[in-house]
Amino acid sequence: MRYPEIDRYASIRSPIHDLDPRAKIVTFIVMIFSFVFLDSITKALAGMGIAILIYLIARLPKEFVMHRLKVVFLFLAPLLIIMPLTVEGEAIAQYHSIAITMEGVEYSTLVIIRALSAVTLVLIMLGTTRFDITIKALYMLRMPGSLVQMLMFTYRYIFVIMDEFQRMWKAMESKGFKLKANRYGLSVLGNIIGMLIIKSYDRAHRVYQSMIAKGYTGNSGTIVNFKMQAKDYAIALPMILIALFMHTYHLVL
Repeated sequence: MRYPEIDRYASIRSPIHDLDPRAKIVTFIVMIFSFVFLDSITKALAGMGIAILIYLIARLPKEFVMHRLKVVFLFLAPLLIIMPLTVEGEAIAQYHSIAITMEGVEYSTLVIIRALSAVTLVLIMLGTTRFDITIKALYMLRMPGSLVQMLMFTYRYIFVIMDEFQRMWKAMESKGFKLKANRYGLSVLGNIIGMLIIKSYDRAHRVYQSMIAKGYTGNSGTIVNFKMQAKDYAIALPMILIALFMHTYHLVL
C-alpha cells in the first residue's frame, strides 16, 4: 500500500530544503496569512506567481503538488457556481429571477486563487522538511507541547488506521463482498467505519498505557538544536518582506 507521506521528497537538495526549519515555518506562515488576506484578483495572482516561483526553487515533483491541488480545487469548484448566483451586484447574465453577477464571479475567483496559493505554500513547507524535524522545530518555537504531540500522533497513526482499514476491506472482499451504491452496501461501509473507530480508540488506550508505563509525563523534549546561519536570514527575511509589502506597498509608493 502506498502511503501519502507529506515528506516523501524531503531529501531533495534545494535552498528551501536547506532553510532552517524554524525560519521556514515562521516565513511560510507569514506568507500564507498574507496571501489569504489579499483583497484583489491582481494581488492574488501575484501571490500565486510567488508561490509557483518558490515551488520551482524547491524542486518538488510536479505530481506531488498537482495531485493535492486537484483535490482542493474540486472542493472549491462549487463556489464558482454558488457565489455568482448569491452575491449581489451587477448582473452579467440573467434568466427570469436568476442572475449571475460580476461581483460573485470575481469574489469566487479571488477565493479560489487565494486558497490554491496558500495550499501550495503549505505543501512546500511540509514537503521540504522531514516530519520529525518539523515537530522538533515546533517545540523550539514554543508551540504548546500537547498540541505538537497531537499533531505527531495523528500523523503517525493515520498510516496505522489505513493499514487496519485495508486489512478489514481485504477480509470483506475475500468473503465475496462487492461495494454497491445501495442501502446494503452503505450499511456495510458504515459498520466497517464504526468498527475502525472502536479499534482506533482501543489502540489509542493501549498505546497511552504503554507510554505511561515507560515514564511518559505529557512533556516531550528534544535533543536536536538548530542554528540560524546567514543564508537562512538571507532567504527568510526577503520572503517575509515581500509578504508584508503586498499589503503595505501603497504606503511607500
